[in-house]
Amino acid sequence: MPSRYPRRRRGFAVAALLLVLLPTACAAPPAPAPTPPLPYPPSVRERMLHIALAEWADWGRIVVEADAPRAARPDLPGPESALANFPRVLAYWRAVAEGAGPIARNRALYAAALAQPGLPVGLWQEPAWSAAFISFVMRTAGVDRREFPPSAAHAFYLDALLADAMRFPATAPFLPHDWTGYAPEAGDLICADRSAHPLRHWQERLGEAGQFRPMHCDIVVAVLPGAVEAVGGNVADAVTLSRFPTDVAGRLLARPAGGPTWFAILENRLGRLPPWNWRTAS
Repeated sequence: MPSRYPRRRRGFAVAALLLVLLPTACAAPPAPAPTPPLPYPPSVRERMLHIALAEWADWGRIVVEADAPRAARPDLPGPESALANFPRVLAYWRAVAEGAGPIARNRALYAAALAQPGLPVGLWQEPAWSAAFISFVMRTAGVDRREFPPSAAHAFYLDALLADAMRFPATAPFLPHDWTGYAPEAGDLICADRSAHPLRHWQERLGEAGQFRPMHCDIVVAVLPGAVEAVGGNVADAVTLSRFPTDVAGRLLARPAGGPTWFAILENRLGRLPPWNWRTAS
């Protein structure tokens, strides 16, 4: 029996059917589920603290009483500009993918300083290298990028750590806490927002993940009566140990208005999860 549709109309019908099926045929396969983080032995935590303290010692054991007013001397170059410190900051930038540009610019400045001794060249003055320092410590300690994605911005590695904590709360190597209710321990990251409109709690970051925000994190290396000591990079243009005051329960005190604002403490569970310590898993 001849078709009721002319050949041209049958062609249109086939084309329309193909248009309906094409998006389904070309749709990308679903993204694979994220791989759970791996646990690490206690040695990696010990290495992390050892490396942070060793870097601080290499820079001259500079100690800063946190948030105390310091006299500004713009006429004097900071320790980062000393030729002896060039390879130290270079190593930090090598730990992050974004380091190529800063390294290229500062290699040229270093060459100029070698060619004209005494010429103020301002080595490593931009961009800020504090997040690169944290990334260097983690990478050198043996923490893989899966568990700590290195970044030149604190905001971006924090995004990854927070995402892991949301997906894998029992096995995430870093667990966020409200800074007002948790007493930091050695190995933890204490993080402050440096923006004009700072976050007050780590949960506020979840809604803007992926956007840059000026932040700064330090690695707690010691807990003292009334203070915690933490090592961070690009503080006073060096790797510096800062003392932050705490209350009688060991919790951080609020920082002065107008400066960096605490918003998160990342509990470091490296070396404290099964099979090394079942009690800390939840």
